[in-house]
Amino acid sequence: MNTATIARTESRESALSLAGEAGAAGYVVLAGRALFAAIFLMTWFGHFSQQTIGYAAHQGVPMAGFLVPASGVLSLVGGLSVLIGYRARIGAWLLVLFLVPVTFTMHNFWAVKDPVMAQMHMGMFMKNLSMLGGALLISYFGAGPMSLDARAAARLRQR
Repeated sequence: MNTATIARTESRESALSLAGEAGAAGYVVLAGRALFAAIFLMTWFGHFSQQTIGYAAHQGVPMAGFLVPASGVLSLVGGLSVLIGYRARIGAWLLVLFLVPVTFTMHNFWAVKDPVMAQMHMGMFMKNLSMLGGALLISYFGAGPMSLDARAAARLRQR
């Protein structure tokens, strides 16, 4: 066998390996990414409303008129990136950049006097922490086999 034939065979084996990885587990990862991204994609537009900006300002967010819409952009871009699996690690870091300040600024349950509101903010705080964990996992492991990132990697292996 010459080197061109070996390279083509290895490329086919890589593509088949990627397709095999994208079986049932690939669909599970794709569903997980879609479910994870859903909250960011369904709520980003609210960051441009005067009501949300005013609430954030009331919570002590400095420059809320700029930072709240900017956080909406982070949410949209990061959510889309994770959903389609295009540069998902970067998208996940954008979501981390969004989640850390929002979690500690908007859901500081330890400072809330009303016990019912404190409980609600603790639930939101914990929800955000779990999303932060998911974003960190994606930032490390990437988007998985059924993603644009995986397709690009397969093309590079075929060269």
